[in-house]
Amino acid sequence: MLKISISETETRLRVVLEGKLVAPWTDELRNVCQGPASELDHRELVIDVRGVSVISADGEDVLLAFMTRGAKFRGTGVFTKQVLKQLARRARRNVQENGGRCR
Repeated sequence: MLKISISETETRLRVVLEGKLVAPWTDELRNVCQGPASELDHRELVIDVRGVSVISADGEDVLLAFMTRGAKFRGTGVFTKQVLKQLARRARRNVQENGGRCR
């Protein structure tokens, strides 16, 4: 199970995730965030993964997609920090391979 909470201010769109970021919840996260994330209007997108206990490969792909769109992340714990560090490397590599453009 994955709980997705969204809070908005004038300067920030915050998505808080709690639980397991695995299929089929990864598809739900994509669907839920697709609208609000595309309508940022110069607001910062922050994905809070402090409450996530498991991240599957599909979950990493969803987080990577948000990261390449400029999302900031909040996370704690050795596992979560390591996953975010690896995703940041992948995001930088994707941008370099695409001539400075995000995919």
